[in-house]
Amino acid sequence: MHGLMSLGLFLAAGIALLAGFPVAFTLAGVALIFALVGVMTGIFDPSFLSAFPSRIFGIMSNETLIAVPVFVFMGVMLERSKLADQLLQALAQLMHRVPGGLGLAVMLVGALMAASTGIVGATVVTMGLLSLPTMLRNQYDPSIATGSICAAGTLGQIIPPSIVLILLADVLSNAYQQAQLSMGIFSPETISVGELFAGALLPGLMLVGLYMLYLAVLAFLKPSSMPPAEQVSDADVSLLTLLNLLAGPLLLIVAVLGSILLGLATPTEAAAVGATGSMLLALKQRQLSMATLREVVYQSARVSAMVFMILIGASLFSLVFRGYGGDEYVQSLLTNLPGGDAGALLIVMLVLFLLGFILDFIEITYVVIPIVGPILLAMGINPVWLGVMIAINLQTSFLTPPFGFSLFYLRGVAPPEIPTSAIYRGVVPFIVIQLLMLGLLTLWPDLATWLPNKIYS
Repeated sequence: MHGLMSLGLFLAAGIALLAGFPVAFTLAGVALIFALVGVMTGIFDPSFLSAFPSRIFGIMSNETLIAVPVFVFMGVMLERSKLADQLLQALAQLMHRVPGGLGLAVMLVGALMAASTGIVGATVVTMGLLSLPTMLRNQYDPSIATGSICAAGTLGQIIPPSIVLILLADVLSNAYQQAQLSMGIFSPETISVGELFAGALLPGLMLVGLYMLYLAVLAFLKPSSMPPAEQVSDADVSLLTLLNLLAGPLLLIVAVLGSILLGLATPTEAAAVGATGSMLLALKQRQLSMATLREVVYQSARVSAMVFMILIGASLFSLVFRGYGGDEYVQSLLTNLPGGDAGALLIVMLVLFLLGFILDFIEITYVVIPIVGPILLAMGINPVWLGVMIAINLQTSFLTPPFGFSLFYLRGVAPPEIPTSAIYRGVVPFIVIQLLMLGLLTLWPDLATWLPNKIYS
C-alpha cells in the first residue's frame, strides 16, 4: 500500500503540472492531500510533517541560496543593458566577409550572455529577438539560424557562473552527506559551489568549441546556407572597439568566477560583486535609470520568489514521499537493476531526460535529485562528475523536440513564417553534440574532476 501511495503521489503531481497548475502550489497541495488521506486511513505517520518548519528555517538560513537573488539581479541587469545587441553588431560587422561569420558571432554572444545571466529562457528569447531577424535577412537557412540560437541559449545551464549550478551544488552537497552517513561515515565531506563550477568549466567550454566547429564546417561545406553578412556600415569595426565591448562582461565573469574558485569570496559575496559590476556596465552603456533599476528589481524578486516557493513546496513533497517509504522503494529498484551501478545511473539519466520535457530544472533539482542522489552517491559515484552529467543531460532535454523548453521559448518570438519543423531540424545536430559530450564525460570523468582536484586538493 505504501508503494502504491508513493507512486500515486508522483503521478498525481505530474498530472496536475501537465494541467497547468503552478508548480510550487501543486507540489505542496498534492503532498498535503496524500498526507491527509494517509493519516485518515492510518498508513501515514503525521510526525513526518513536524520536520517541515525546520526545513523552511534551513532554507532561510542557507548561505549558498542567498546568492540566488543576487545572481538573478546580475543576469537581468546585464540583459537590460543592451550589451548583447552591441556585441552582436560589432562581431557581425567584424566577420561580415566570412561565410558563417554571423552564426559564429551569435554563438559567441549567446555563450557569453548565457554565462552571465544563467537563465535559459531569458537568453533564448533575447538572442531570438536580437539575432534571428538579422540572420534571416542575410539569407541564413532558418533551421540553422534557429538551431544556433536555441543551442547558444541553453549554455547557461553548464557554463559558470550559473544559477542552475548553484542550486544543483546545494542539493548534491546534502545528498552526498546523506550517502556518507548511510555508509557509516560520520564525518561526511561536502561539495561546494566552487567545486561544481570548476567541474563544469571545461565541459562547458568544450561544448562552445564543438558548437562553433560544427558551424564552421557547415559554412565551409554549404556556404549558401550561411552566406557572408551584409555590411551595415562603411566603417570597419576596430579590434580596439571590440575589445572595449568584450572587456566589461569578461572581467565581470572572471571576477565572479575567479573569486569563487580561488576561495577569495563565498558565492554570495561574489554575486554581490557581479551585481555591482552589472550596474556599472549598464551605466557605461547609458542604460541605467531609476525606471530600469525598478524593473530589474521587480523581475529579480519575481524569479527569486518562484525559486524559493518551488523549494518550499518540494521540501514538503519530499517529506510526504519519504513518509510513505518512497525513498526505500527507489533505492531497492535502483540497486536491483541489471547492470549494477552503471545500469542504475543509465536509468536515472533517462528518467531525468524525460522529466526535462515537462518540468523545469529547478523542480527536477529539488524534487527528484534529493531522492535518487544519495542512492547514486552511495555507489561511489563522484558528486562533481554526477552534477556535471545531470546539468548536460537536462540541457540536452531542453533542446530535444517536441517538448524541449528552449524550442518553446524561441517559437514564441520567431516570425510566423518559420515553421516549427525548421526549429526542430535545426537543433538535431546540437543534440548530437550534447550526446557526444555526455559520452566523452562517461569515458573520461577527469574532464569534470581534474580541475576541481587541482584547485581544491
